[in-house]
Amino acid sequence: MPSSVVNSYMYLEDKKILRIVYQSGAVYDYLNVSQKIFDEFKSAFSKGIFLNKVIKPKFSFKKISD
Repeated sequence: MPSSVVNSYMYLEDKKILRIVYQSGAVYDYLNVSQKIFDEFKSAFSKGIFLNKVIKPKFSFKKISD
């Protein structure tokens, strides 16, 4: 999963949280993300484009660290 935007990610299924670690080192939790959206994110060719077009406009987030 090489990406110029996303370093790594994990999905906390029980809490419906998608945690993204950006290449910059910043960590964000995107809230109330369904399993279906997470599966689409996982299979997206470009994680950055999917984040910008689907996740960021539709889901609340919480910054975890810089």
